[in-house]
Amino acid sequence: MLLPFPWKSKPKPSAPRERSYRVIQGKFDAAQTTDENRRHWANADLLSPDAAASMDVRSILRSRARYEVANNSYARGIVLTLANDTIGTGPRLQMLTDDPAANTAIEQAFMRWARSIGLAEKLRTMRMARAESGEAFAILTHNPTVDGPVKLDLKLIEPDQVTTPLSHRSLDNDGVDGIEYDRYGNPVVYHVLKHHPGNTGIGSLSAAEDFDSIPADAMIHLYRTERPGQSRGIPELTPALPLFAQLRRYRLAVLAAAETAADFALTLYTDSPPNGEPDAVEPMDVFELETRMATTLPQGWKLGQVKAEHPSTNHVEFVKSILAEIARCLNMPFNVAAGNSSGYNYASGRLDHQTYYKAIRVDQSLLADVVLDRILRGWLNEAILVSDLLPRWVRTAEFTLLSHQWFWDGTEHVDPAKEANAQATRLTNNTTTLANEYAKQGRDWETELRQRAKEIALMRELGLSEPAPATDPAQAEPVAKDEEEEDA
Repeated sequence: MLLPFPWKSKPKPSAPRERSYRVIQGKFDAAQTTDENRRHWANADLLSPDAAASMDVRSILRSRARYEVANNSYARGIVLTLANDTIGTGPRLQMLTDDPAANTAIEQAFMRWARSIGLAEKLRTMRMARAESGEAFAILTHNPTVDGPVKLDLKLIEPDQVTTPLSHRSLDNDGVDGIEYDRYGNPVVYHVLKHHPGNTGIGSLSAAEDFDSIPADAMIHLYRTERPGQSRGIPELTPALPLFAQLRRYRLAVLAAAETAADFALTLYTDSPPNGEPDAVEPMDVFELETRMATTLPQGWKLGQVKAEHPSTNHVEFVKSILAEIARCLNMPFNVAAGNSSGYNYASGRLDHQTYYKAIRVDQSLLADVVLDRILRGWLNEAILVSDLLPRWVRTAEFTLLSHQWFWDGTEHVDPAKEANAQATRLTNNTTTLANEYAKQGRDWETELRQRAKEIALMRELGLSEPAPATDPAQAEPVAKDEEEEDA
């Protein structure tokens, strides 16, 4: 039977049907509250970033983080290592304008001033304060005792001092705990107490009311913004504070158990059945033992020792596990936090350090934008007022036209020979530049090349042989694969 073509047959119109709707309900397992997870999510809230990190909350977190850093050697070592790796011996300025003479004059004058005020040490202190206090404040101020023509100084203050005075808190509608903002969200004024609230011998009311109003142009505020609209910082060690307490309690418990077992020199026990008849012995009786003596025991009794089963075999693994969890919130690998690389080989050591060094570079970039550029701008504003210190055209130039960059200490390679071969290969293949290679080591390529030219010229003058050209890395002997797996 042949079916008619579609265009030759017309379907009969059917009566309109009522549309039925079905409601689909979607859900997430993590959004369900059950008897098992109710207590776990009991403290979850929807507070704003400033409400969650209120003044009272930040005070508690700061005090606890400072307590751990002051009393826990791991916490102190982690914070010190983070500051030393981030700041090192201090940043170095390189000007990139078209005037080489002006570049040299600015660089040398700024670095002399930086050494006179101890800029590197203050930056390390700020980095430590950001880890244990959540934020760091520094005031650009005038200090006539600074050794040099520019009397600018950097005064560090603790976050406890930046707060709204008691008499102004009811009127502080446009501010967040010591910081007033304009309608665009820019800081305008910082209220700084003249005395630290924790100073002894000063009345609490007087300390909370005696304050200075610092304009935003003179204040540097360093903290990590973790949520949009966040105005104040919390300690970076916050997620690790309970873990430090657990590590301390576990270590003390292991030590107490070992000491308890060691306190019992000998114990007296019997293998006789309950109905046996050994000689009567006073329970829990204590007696002294003489050196190299011979003695007899009551009938049915034996001497034994308490087994010192602490520290247990999993003690080391527990410490490693909890230290790795502590260091994770700082992007720090375990071997850096513990100061122990015995369980690492060469490849795994380098792999773990990549994330850490990337975090360090991010921190250095933040310091350059938030701290160093602000300091350089303030220093230039003071330096242009000193006659014959800087070139004339710099006095009228905009800060944005004074191109510059900051150099930091480079990271040392585990195997210098391999790194040198890789560096030579990159230069030969034109995949890098001398500026980039020197920047990785925290050095200025122009300064290094000028110094090298002076050394070669002096060697020729003294009749010394010039250094032999480097070996072509392509002709170098291949490195055995096993060497990559050697322990660092």
